[in-house]
Amino acid sequence: MAEIIDGKALAKQMQTEMAETVKSMQTQVGRPPGLAVLMVGDNPASAAYVRNKELACERVGIRSFGKHLPATASQNELEQVIQALNADPNVDGILVQLPLPDHLDAIALINQIAPHKDADGLHPYNMGKLMRGEKGLQSCTPAGVMQLLKNANVTIAGKTAVVIGRSILVGKPIAMMLLEANATVIMAHSRTVDLKAIALNADILVVAVGIPQLITADMVKSGAVVIDVGINRVTDDEGKSSLVGDVDFISVKAIASHITPVPGGVGPMTVSMLLHNTIWSYCQQYGTKYN
Repeated sequence: MAEIIDGKALAKQMQTEMAETVKSMQTQVGRPPGLAVLMVGDNPASAAYVRNKELACERVGIRSFGKHLPATASQNELEQVIQALNADPNVDGILVQLPLPDHLDAIALINQIAPHKDADGLHPYNMGKLMRGEKGLQSCTPAGVMQLLKNANVTIAGKTAVVIGRSILVGKPIAMMLLEANATVIMAHSRTVDLKAIALNADILVVAVGIPQLITADMVKSGAVVIDVGINRVTDDEGKSSLVGDVDFISVKAIASHITPVPGGVGPMTVSMLLHNTIWSYCQQYGTKYN
């Protein structure tokens, strides 16, 4: 039976350590770190995510500079808000909450964020640093996956890692991070022919494709480490809804050596890495090392 990798517990531990760092740094520099989250419209899921981030900021001691704009806000209005935040010395991290209304260009807005304030690690400058193996702001969810693997004492070097999913948010950056950690990386996705044969090669299997319970026990090598990044709301025959991952947790946990649950696995780490990135930018500004 697999060891459950508890993301909620690790996130709590990290946030306790971050609070100590913030307290110490604030005494030295006279202000706390600042994170600005831009939300457009009234998407209930986005509103819940933003509130969760704001509460996490409160726990750690980061000041929130939330900006909530109406769904009718224009591209130019958002760009002006981002430019003002770029110039604000009290703001160390900026995040555009996705998804945005259809009339807005998310990529163009992310590109407007000053690279050193790119709390989500999605600016081309920071993605380029990741590609080159250089230190910098990294995409939050993949960075959280790497922390989970490290905390679980999973050996990465020399192992075969299969990443299922090719998004710029998760699949591509986690492949680069695993490669930098000396894994042999195979990338696959929803259109891969004979996905089962490829998945069975994995010593480390990272699934981020957005298809509920796509990965079943017959697709997982005995003793593999399984990281489930997917989060999908499904409804059963009785009309009850629940959250499930991209992995069939019940069957796969009998095969794997380690597995992340959904919820409570990767999700809490995404928020913690957002806070981490904000504090990292804050410390960089004052010449203080922060790992």
